[in-house]
Amino acid sequence: MSDFAAVPSVNPRALMELSSGFFAAKTLAAAVELNLFGLLSERGGLTIEELANERDIHPRPAEMLLSGCASLGLLVTDGQRFVNSPLAAEYLVPGGRYYFGDYITMLDQRVYPGWMKLSEGLRRNAPTTWDPRERPSLFDPRDPDMMRTFWRGMHSMSVFTARALGDAYDFTRVRRLLDIGGGGAAYTIELCRAYPHLTATVYDLPFVCEQTKVRIAEAGLGHRIACVGGDFFADDELPGEHDAALLSSVMHDWSEAEDLTILRKARAALPAGGAILISELLMDDDRSGPAPAAMFNLLMLVETQRGRNYTGAQYERWLREVGCHEVVRIPVKGISANAVVVGTVR
Repeated sequence: MSDFAAVPSVNPRALMELSSGFFAAKTLAAAVELNLFGLLSERGGLTIEELANERDIHPRPAEMLLSGCASLGLLVTDGQRFVNSPLAAEYLVPGGRYYFGDYITMLDQRVYPGWMKLSEGLRRNAPTTWDPRERPSLFDPRDPDMMRTFWRGMHSMSVFTARALGDAYDFTRVRRLLDIGGGGAAYTIELCRAYPHLTATVYDLPFVCEQTKVRIAEAGLGHRIACVGGDFFADDELPGEHDAALLSSVMHDWSEAEDLTILRKARAALPAGGAILISELLMDDDRSGPAPAAMFNLLMLVETQRGRNYTGAQYERWLREVGCHEVVRIPVKGISANAVVVGTVR
């Protein structure tokens, strides 16, 4: 019998791509750390030798980095000079409205080390980016540099999805929005830009609000967006006088019981006819995917004590349980959310 009879019918190429995916992620992270894309934008392109001189590195790794980024579609070359691709020019040059580099930096400095200990997290059912025995919460402010990196990264990730949410859901009926756990105000800033009539309140931990006020001022929206410091578990009530409450990438941090607590307080803060919006990267109802949501689900093991990604069906059931009706699920073409689940308060 020929040896070819034992050759598998399935090619292992997909496994090679999965197992080496980290190479591409670290290439991108290293380029962001060196501010490669900002430098290329300033100079209109660089040769290998010019990059080596600018960053005081040997030409050998300079060539490897440039070639690696070109292979990933981040750079374009004529064989001599390298320039930013349209993707890099739009999202990876510091100072751009939709700059994505802060999220990449946050992953590199905080999240990747935790992912490298994923097996430990699976065995212990515990986060690996921080130690619950040393800190009371993921959002503990005692490491201000890392918290600053974390919140800048969250803003960087959220800003594009916020715009997608504004396209998917009609906010013309909303006059005053309560952004619960609104972090760096990415959602409120983008929504207020898209809907000139809208005013908003960002409700988050006091130390987060201090950073958020800077973002709001930079956007020139201090007259339309307020910040209120608080804790949605410790506070008896959430800020009132709003007609919609937004929970964007908040619910996945907590258990079902904790999420229901948040939703009950959101419902109590709204008048009849008000809307609760849950913007998330939803798992399929059978929990078989999609892959981005399933990987984010594992990220919740790495980053949280009790969080996980939930399905649209779960959010719909919870909204009805806390007193909403007309519950709908609307697709969102975002990167950190694929849908918004909306319930109308009875």
